[in-house]
Amino acid sequence: MQLTRFTDLALRIVMRLAVTDNGPAPSHPTTRQVADELSVPYTHAAKVVARLNVLGVVETRRGRGGGLHITESGRIVSIGRLARELEGEHEVIDCEGDNPCPLSQACRLRHALARAKDAFFAELDLLTVEDLTAAPTRGVLLSLTARPPR
Repeated sequence: MQLTRFTDLALRIVMRLAVTDNGPAPSHPTTRQVADELSVPYTHAAKVVARLNVLGVVETRRGRGGGLHITESGRIVSIGRLARELEGEHEVIDCEGDNPCPLSQACRLRHALARAKDAFFAELDLLTVEDLTAAPTRGVLLSLTARPPR
């Protein structure tokens, strides 16, 4: 099982926001700043941030004092749930597509892969964004924010 780049970027963005959005001097970076820190195109980051906003994981504020902010539900959401929301509910393989598989009526592989996918997400259900941003990851994420802009 492999997550899409979209989901990968979404997880990196929420992790980045989680480490700098609490404490004595919370930081509310812009989408462009986060894109630069994570070395991804701004347009990709903007699409991801928009989706995270719809899901209630990230809030966006415009203007002075604006920026990105992780929500409380974003901190405690299970990684499995977030990945399911971002990935969608498709099967691992497409047995019924443009060229349907002649084995689909009696195939055991399709069911095995569905169980494997469920197990994959069940393992991710055990983790939250807060779990992922504990030490030593926290220090690495904080070092990203200390880099001078490119």
